[in-house]
Amino acid sequence: MNNSLKDGWNFFSKLTPRRVFNGVQVTSSYVLSRILKKPIHWGLPISLSFEPTTSCNLRCPECPSGLRSFTRPTGMMPEALFKKTIDELQSTLTYLLFYFQGEPYLHPQFLDLVKYASEKGIYTATSTNAHYLNDERARKTVESGLDRLIISIDGTTQDTYESYRIGGKLDKVIDGAKNIVKWKKALKSKTPHVIFQFLVVKPNEHQIEDLRALAKTLQVDEVGLKTAQIYDHENGSELIPTIDKYSRYKNNGDGTFSIKSKLLSHCWKMWHSCVITWDGKVVPCCFDKDAHYILGNMENDNFKSLWKGDKYQNFRASLLRSRSEIDMCNNCTEGTKVWT
Repeated sequence: MNNSLKDGWNFFSKLTPRRVFNGVQVTSSYVLSRILKKPIHWGLPISLSFEPTTSCNLRCPECPSGLRSFTRPTGMMPEALFKKTIDELQSTLTYLLFYFQGEPYLHPQFLDLVKYASEKGIYTATSTNAHYLNDERARKTVESGLDRLIISIDGTTQDTYESYRIGGKLDKVIDGAKNIVKWKKALKSKTPHVIFQFLVVKPNEHQIEDLRALAKTLQVDEVGLKTAQIYDHENGSELIPTIDKYSRYKNNGDGTFSIKSKLLSHCWKMWHSCVITWDGKVVPCCFDKDAHYILGNMENDNFKSLWKGDKYQNFRASLLRSRSEIDMCNNCTEGTKVWT
């Protein structure tokens, strides 16, 4: 998802010789691992996802934060833990996403964390439901140096929007977007690149063109149409779109559904990125929402030792043998077009 030359140029402007070399190391080791069916890893992550908090103000039906269904505790990422990780990885890290579960703007120091990473020359992004983008926070967001702001807006009328974003108010989302656009202009800033993210589900699929018109009116930079992950998809769901291109699942014609993508025995994410939860747990990817597969903890370890350690390598080896060995991978969309 990147249809903007300006945003693309901004991203590439963050590259340094050290970051480019790291990217070459990671990519080449991934290709070699697939050929040899053996986990080989050179370099450090190209991208990371940090979880500022697991707290959220909404109750979205396919989200563990919204459902309050976590078995892991809710909390806020300590500033010291974040800075420790960034200080270790800043020379090789290119992309940093401030999002995993929860609403990032609920973290009281969230924009301070963004600014810290931005000042290291790292491309920074976040995803928000925009309910906390009042005038002051919008100004501070622009001033923080945030490069990309993804605003979740899953409907263009209140009734459609709240059918998925339960407890949400569409007018707050629109006001938040307006505030960001206003302050970008006032501060003569090219960032953040603002994206309206539309999670396409059956209740809202009829409003796709309305969303494009709304984004144009509000001067939002880009629209991203995202396919939805459905946890219990096998017997169908009222959320699965009727428009096939926006669904991750195929209708088998007998009342059952299956994932369109094949379970390929490899995973690019295990070589180029990972997720760090609010309390420092390092987990493989965004599908491990309840942190079942903990590969290390930044409270006790340095990142390089766990990234190169036996636990991580054994996990990569299991993926190269068969993704069916790992439960969460059975609903993984690796190979599926998530953005349309």
